[in-house]
Amino acid sequence: MPLERPPYFGLDANVPFPQSAALSERVLVAEEAGFDLFSLMDHPYAGDHHEAYAALGFALGRTRRISGYVGVTNLPLRPAPVLARTVATLSALSGGRFVLGLGSGGIWKRIAAFGAQTLAPKDAVSAFEEAIVLIRLLTGGGAGPVDFDGRFYRVSGVLPAPVPTPPIWTGSNGPRALAITGRLADGWIPSFGADWLAESYRAARPRIDRAARQAGRDPAEVISYFNFGGVLTDRDVLSPRDPEGRWTGGSVRQWVEELTGAVLEHGAGGFNTHVVDASGDDGADVVRRFAAEVVPAVRAAVAAG
Repeated sequence: MPLERPPYFGLDANVPFPQSAALSERVLVAEEAGFDLFSLMDHPYAGDHHEAYAALGFALGRTRRISGYVGVTNLPLRPAPVLARTVATLSALSGGRFVLGLGSGGIWKRIAAFGAQTLAPKDAVSAFEEAIVLIRLLTGGGAGPVDFDGRFYRVSGVLPAPVPTPPIWTGSNGPRALAITGRLADGWIPSFGADWLAESYRAARPRIDRAARQAGRDPAEVISYFNFGGVLTDRDVLSPRDPEGRWTGGSVRQWVEELTGAVLEHGAGGFNTHVVDASGDDGADVVRRFAAEVVPAVRAAVAAG
């Protein structure tokens, strides 16, 4: 079933090729434990990792409830018209259990080495905006054929897929991309693991909110979904953040307090988590413990206000 209401809890499901069986196991454990989402990275030039969309489709086919997303899709290597067909297919076959994470491209040296044309930053952002517009036109079962004549994408007389457009969450960073997110997207994944206390987040989020309001939208329609990891300990730690202010983890009580505050005080819409135990293990036991002891406590505290 599609995502319901935030806050959402996701699990990082990335594993290298030598651990292929662990990917399926990790997603199944996440579903059984009650996570809302699993995530995969899109670095097709990395030969030791699975191709994200093939792995996502495989994992969605093994599950029944949990949603999946690629965080975030490497747009320069996945032209928007074909990507629109891909996401419509995944959404339809999974019963709407798909979120489109979308980025304009980041590691350009490796993207170019994989055969894509290198774009100047301003052009990459323009292509990113066109892609969001075109993907929305090519999904949702519009009234008739789509004609689109952009700088980077052109289609003529193409019928849209009769499938609702999935939520679109961006990995935007610069001012223009943030404004595009506010106008056109449903969610934002702050870059470089920034959380709600980071100065980069505090500077960036108002740009999204301002652009959303200028477009006649409620800024709350664009959720902030954080990549957020750390250690889950048996007892309170002296400080759950390092000297630079980055979260490092703590006890169940400290996790619950932190995540509840993120939602109620800072408007967090969800968390893509990578949690380890004191030994550094991120396997099924710590996933189940986090889901059983942290997730429901945060949801209850948020519901209570």
